[in-house]
Amino acid sequence: MSSAATTAAQSAQEQAPGAFLGRSAVAESPTADAAQSAAAHSAAARPVADYSGYKLVPARQPWRWVGTVLVALGVVAVGWSLATNPRWEWGVVAQWFTGQSVVNGLGETLKLTAISGALGFVLGFILALMRLSASPLLVSVSWTFSWIFRSTPLLVQMLLWYNLGYLYEKISLGIPFTDIRFFEVQTTTLISQFAAAVLGLTLNQAAYSAEIIRGGILSVDQGQLEAAAALGIPAWRRSTRIVLPQAMRAILPTAFNEIIGLVKGTSIVYVLAYSELFYTVQVIYNRTQQVLPLLLVATLWYVAITSVLSVFQYYIERHYSKGAVRNLPLTPLQKARKFFATHAPVNFDRAKETR
Repeated sequence: MSSAATTAAQSAQEQAPGAFLGRSAVAESPTADAAQSAAAHSAAARPVADYSGYKLVPARQPWRWVGTVLVALGVVAVGWSLATNPRWEWGVVAQWFTGQSVVNGLGETLKLTAISGALGFVLGFILALMRLSASPLLVSVSWTFSWIFRSTPLLVQMLLWYNLGYLYEKISLGIPFTDIRFFEVQTTTLISQFAAAVLGLTLNQAAYSAEIIRGGILSVDQGQLEAAAALGIPAWRRSTRIVLPQAMRAILPTAFNEIIGLVKGTSIVYVLAYSELFYTVQVIYNRTQQVLPLLLVATLWYVAITSVLSVFQYYIERHYSKGAVRNLPLTPLQKARKFFATHAPVNFDRAKETR
């Protein structure tokens, strides 16, 4: 039986010698190699298509053009109204825009903003650190401060500080519970209009700044602090070189919003009869009865201040975005250059010559 099976297998191999070679033998056959080389040769010999004669057709965006036309018509209508309505009294606006009294009021507004903003953020930073402290007393004091000053209107705070002399006739500095006094002054002398304005704006700003700074610090991953501590980096350097640079990216947008709000919030000081920009404008239009033009003067100055602050915000945020994004955001000048470079007409003849 075995000899017969062997004889049958040998005869089958003689009849089909390639049947038992398997896949490797088929793949290595000269016919397959010749077919592959012929296909590669034909692909290499195929001529490269010349697209220089084709016309570029931009994608059609009809609704975009409809929206653009509608917005353009609205802008033109507003501009035409501003230019042709004589009740705007642009001559009066130009007359008072750089008037000496208005410029002096503008200087007082900028002074209030700078002093209150700087002191408010310094105090807010201290309150934020207190809130993040492990001491229950520091946490409670910081939370209570923010709760009180965020819960009361700024106007009420202004009037309260200005009338502080009704509660305390004198303000003194000395050793508590003794008669030793190092400094003593009448409250009405110390709390002037300017002092009450700075005190109210600073404390109100500090309450909001504390929460902004605390949120920015908490946004930094705690694993980075643990890694820095494991490397032996001192706590001060961990805070100043690792935490704060990353926290600034979360703090800056809201902080600049607060500063811009503070610029406009200085207008509330008019209740103290302090000669900042809005109070000065009020005094002028009460005398001249040119209400709308003078309100427009104040509006234009507020717009100018906030525009300058927005430019500073853009570049400061761009500076602190290093390391967070692969490529820094383009500046307006770089965006303009890119726009004109990408929308320039294509010269096919020149492009063909360069190829």
